Amino acid sequence: MSDEHPYSPVFEHDGLVFVSGAAGIDYETNEPVAGDRESLDAALGEVQRRLEAIGLGLQSIVKANYFVVDVGMRAEANKQFVEMFPDPRPARTFVQVAAVPYGARVAIEAVARR
Repeated sequence: MSDEHPYSPVFEHDGLVFVSGAAGIDYETNEPVAGDRESLDAALGEVQRRLEAIGLGLQSIVKANYFVVDVGMRAEANKQFVEMFPDPRPARTFVQVAAVPYGARVAIEAVARR
């Protein structure tokens, strides 16, 4: 999928790592994943894969931004955050947007630190 876009899925500079928005889609078909938690997990799973490609993991994240098409997903996103990130958890922004590419319900971007 990265060949289709003019940006890096993950970019590192001076020990900071920036993960481009990862949508809640099936990355083999580019089809949206149905369900709140399922789409959140697909998006965060893609963030994790991108970090693992450069030898990092979710524990390296210091800031996450969630872009959702329904602010009602917040409760499920909070559950996911508690399950996936131990204390102290990274900072997070959670905002509703009009749309996410590929018809996804969520996109997650992150800043991590090596």
